[in-house]
Order: sequence, then C-alpha cells, then structure tokens
Amino acid sequence: GRARTPRTTRPGAVTEVKTDIYVTSFGPVSDVEMEYTMDVFFRQTWTDERLKFSGPTEILRLNNLMVSKIWTPDTFFRNGKKSIAHNMTTPNKLFRIMQNGTILYTMRLTINADCPMRLVNFPMDGHACPLKFGSYAYPKSEIIYTWKKGPLHSVEVPQESSSLLQYDLIGQTVSSETIKSNTGEYVIMTVYFHLQRKMGYFMIQIYTPCIMTVILSQVSFWINKESVPARTVFGITTVLTMTTLSISARHSLPKVSYATAMDWFIAVCFAFVFSALIEFAAVNYFTNLQTQRAMRKAARAAALAAALSAATVPAEDEIVSHSDSNSNLKKRVNSITSQAEQSPEPSIISNTASQCQPLSVPPPAPPQPPAIGGASKIDQYSRILFPVAFAGFNLVYWVVYLSKDTMEVSSKFSEYSFIIHNMFTWPALFQLFIWCCNSVHQSFLSNTRMFSQKSQL
Repeated sequence: GRARTPRTTRPGAVTEVKTDIYVTSFGPVSDVEMEYTMDVFFRQTWTDERLKFSGPTEILRLNNLMVSKIWTPDTFFRNGKKSIAHNMTTPNKLFRIMQNGTILYTMRLTINADCPMRLVNFPMDGHACPLKFGSYAYPKSEIIYTWKKGPLHSVEVPQESSSLLQYDLIGQTVSSETIKSNTGEYVIMTVYFHLQRKMGYFMIQIYTPCIMTVILSQVSFWINKESVPARTVFGITTVLTMTTLSISARHSLPKVSYATAMDWFIAVCFAFVFSALIEFAAVNYFTNLQTQRAMRKAARAAALAAALSAATVPAEDEIVSHSDSNSNLKKRVNSITSQAEQSPEPSIISNTASQCQPLSVPPPAPPQPPAIGGASKIDQYSRILFPVAFAGFNLVYWVVYLSKDTMEVSSKFSEYSFIIHNMFTWPALFQLFIWCCNSVHQSFLSNTRMFSQKSQL
C-alpha cells in the first residue's frame, strides 16, 4: 500500500474537511464535575487528489488498517477531558475512498467533555454544553473545517438517544470561529447542546418541605402565649429542620462562591422560621413584663389597704388597760349600764353599745398574680403579616424565575447580558422582601411602645 504521505503535494493549497456528528447516546451530565458524556459517530470527509482512481468500482471499501497508510486530519476535541475510540470487537472505524479522491472516515467515540455552568438560577437553570474541535497543528491557511450538511442538519440527536434524568435536551446549535495563537490562526468548530433542568426532584425534596416548615412555624402564632413549652418546641424544631434542608440541598452542587436561586429561597424561609421564634421570645418577654408590673401594683394596693385598716381600728388591749387602772371609772360605767337597762329608749343603748364594741376586720389577702389572658397584639399582627409576606415573596420568586430566560448564552457577550438581565430582576425581588421586613419591624416597634405605655399606666 501507499506509505503515509504529507497533507498535499500542492504548495499553498487549503484542505477542506467536512464534518458531521451523529449522537447515539447523550448523558449523563454531572453538575459537581461540570462535565457531560456522550457516544457519537464522528464523520470527516476531505479530498486527496493523489488517491483518485478509475475503474468499475465507484467506492473502495477498505479495511481500517489502511488508515495508517494515508494522511488524515489531526482533529482533536479542545474541551474534551477524556475520549475513547472503541475497539471491540474490532476498531469501530469506517474508511471509504471515492473515484475522485474523496475520503470518508468515520469513528465511534465516547467523549467526556467540559461543560461550564453558571448555577445562579439553579434549579431553574439551563445550560449550553459545548463540544469544540479543530486541527491540532494545521492553521486555517492549511486546513479549514466546514459543516457537511449545513448548520441545521450536520448534528443529529435522535430523541431516544437522550438518557438524562435531571435535564431535558431541548436542541442543539452549531457555530464556527477563528482563534489566534502564537503559531497562527485556527478554525474551531463548536456544537452547543442546550439543556434545561427538570424541577420535579427539587420541588419534592427541597421546595415543598421548606414551604411546609414555614407554615408550621406560623402555627405557633395561634397557640396560647402562656403555652411556653409548646411554642418553644415549634420554634426550635422548625429552625433545626430548615438547617438540615439547607445542608442537604448543597450536596448535589459544586462548592460555588455565589448564591443560587435555591439558596435565596432557603435563606428567606430560614429567616421566616427564625423570625417566628424571635416573635415568640418577644411575646413571652412582654407578657412576663406586664405580669410583673401588675403584681407590683396589686402588692402596693394591698399594702395601702392594710395600712389604712390599722390606722382606723382601735386595739382591744388599750380598752382593757383603761378599765383596770381606774376603779372609779369602772363604777361609773356600771351605773350607766344599770340606768340604761331601765331606760325606755333602746335606740340610745344600741348606739352606745355599737360605739364601744371593737371592730373585727379580717387581714388582707395576699396579692394574687393578675390573670392576663387573650391573644397578644404581636401574635394578632403576626397572624396576618407573616403569611402575607411569605405569600408575596413566593409570588415574586416564582414569577421572576419561571418567566425569565435562564438558558446560559454561550457567546462572548454572555457575561454582559447576564449582568444586564439580572439588574432588572434582583432589585425588584429584594425591594419587595425589604419592604415586607420593614413592615413587620415597624409593626413590632409600635406594639412594643403600646405595651410599654399600658404597663406604665
């Protein structure tokens, strides 16, 4: 056979390599490693005039061993981490030569490629995973790549080839570009596989438990404020539950330095749960403060009543000492008593006897703690403000993220478009949340002043 030859014998000639890809299996996609795997038939077609022939056979179907005898493009995958050419049971390669010197070279490859992901919108995010390939050594002055069937049909992905659990493969696009390096300019061919994440798993495992935990924390507003153990259990349990959910939600994500959409949702839910616990602490504090002030008022009133009773009632021992010290006074009292028995005016006798009889006043009862029942004003306001604020947050959150285009734009303007797009969404979300927090804070301060004024009265 022919020995391995240079690219061409014509000086200055440019070899055009036409490519197309047939995807037999796509997936899985790893969020942690930010990579994806797929199995493809990679086809390359070019013309080598030195291989022209004539005869009854239009196509020479040669063995794959003949590939090593001729020149082939040095195509490599620029963002590939690991690529495997299948050799079972024999090398999976197809080699054909047409009469005009056109060569068809097909290989079956398993490609593990890098897929940069920006998880700001996770789990409502979409990604465009690229597959970039080109010549390793030949600049565009020697080799150029083109799509054999045009931009729309050169990459085929059958519906049954997708084996993704957390994503939907919604389509693919192709492009070509030229990059500059120290050794020249090179043509780079790129295929973007557009993936949209499925939300079912995260709705079941993260969002629904978070919403139910926040609702459970707000049930404590309807429990009697004097039931301290019950409300304490509600508060601590919900806080620990939110902590567990926030930790488990990060297990399926890489350790990125920015907050995702799910992180914001969990953080706001945690803030609502923690605020419910702080609200109970405030209710308990002001209830105890009001009870103590009422008890002090009752104690002062009882002491004042006891002092007035002691000042107006004469003691019995003083009357007895006066009767023993003066016998003449005793005789006069006896004579007055005998005359009173013979007197026909019983009203005077009864009046005199009532004036001389000592008064018996029972001792004042010890002060009892006043009964402070009913719902706290803070609880009454919280029953309305907390659900309304949480419902408003959910409304804005889901409207913003479900209506925005979360697909990552894979172009040189992607970073700028991302920043400009989020300038008009995040401020609206944060302004509403801050407004809700300020409303709750102002209501809390007004209730605090009202309780202080009532306690002073």
